[in-house]
Amino acid sequence: MTVLKNSTVFLFPCRYSGSFHLIFNFFIIFACPKNIDIEKGQGKAMNHFEKVFQCFPPSIQSQINNMDRYTREAIEEVRVYKGKEIQVFAAGKRLSLSGKIEGNDISNLLNNLMKFSYYAYEDDLAKGFITIDGGHRVGICGKAVVEKGRVTLIREVSSLNIRYSKEVIGCSDSLTHLLINSDRSLNSMLIVSPPGCGKTTLLRDIGRNISMKGYKVGICDERSEIAGMYNGCSSYHFGTMVDVLDGCPKAEGMLMMIRAMSPQVIITDEIGKKEDVAAIKACANSGVRVITSVHGSDVNDLKNSEIYETIERKDFQIIVFLTDKPTVGTVREVLRG
Repeated sequence: MTVLKNSTVFLFPCRYSGSFHLIFNFFIIFACPKNIDIEKGQGKAMNHFEKVFQCFPPSIQSQINNMDRYTREAIEEVRVYKGKEIQVFAAGKRLSLSGKIEGNDISNLLNNLMKFSYYAYEDDLAKGFITIDGGHRVGICGKAVVEKGRVTLIREVSSLNIRYSKEVIGCSDSLTHLLINSDRSLNSMLIVSPPGCGKTTLLRDIGRNISMKGYKVGICDERSEIAGMYNGCSSYHFGTMVDVLDGCPKAEGMLMMIRAMSPQVIITDEIGKKEDVAAIKACANSGVRVITSVHGSDVNDLKNSEIYETIERKDFQIIVFLTDKPTVGTVREVLRG
């Protein structure tokens, strides 16, 4: 349950091929995060991020602990640079922490985040990021080691970007009405935005919302960000009928779900490869709906991507464009296929 308290609501222009009222609740929830009381979900996710803070040197931990509650709960990213001040992004603002990460501290921080289990993250490290407990992603920059044309390792780490994976219960309420037709059949949805605009948060809550309405949901969580699985359990709140394939390539995972789990809808993280396009076509041919996301800003970006043929085939009945202006998670435009 989401409860808005003493909230000041601002409506900004938003194009929608229908009426404006369906977007209203979705916009409020994202625009006023400090006014949301999210029962257990936010606390559970925050506990996972507390563990991230505990990996930092004591002087940095104390500065984070001394932040007011609203700022702490609004943290989106923590950017760590070797020899420079740590930058914290919260509620659209940038905060600099005093003190620097020097010498081997940044490598020690990364090892702590991985719980010193290098081999468990070896494949992800070659991709430039890891996903840790709670679905939080850590981007890594440094010297790339290349073998046979492929990056196999990043060493001499120079910077980290720790992105906080949040659960915002209820943020998909209004858009869920676009997904479910009057005969209880489902529509497929494509969520489009640049990085950091709330795609994964929205996907996560759509999965919760649809499953609680009695639909069988399959989540192909290639990057372990949607469900935040840990020891076989999700870090977030879902309904009773959600099956998660964690760490599985999404194209292969979608086909596995169709064959084995008889889902009514499959949710995946960002698509973009030809294999993903083929898997979406297989889902459509099987009568299984797909809710997924892609990087982009507008229709022109989609036209230049590998996935445009899925739009030409009208595999997606709903396309949602998100932006971070004026705040993360703002619906800029909704198109119906």
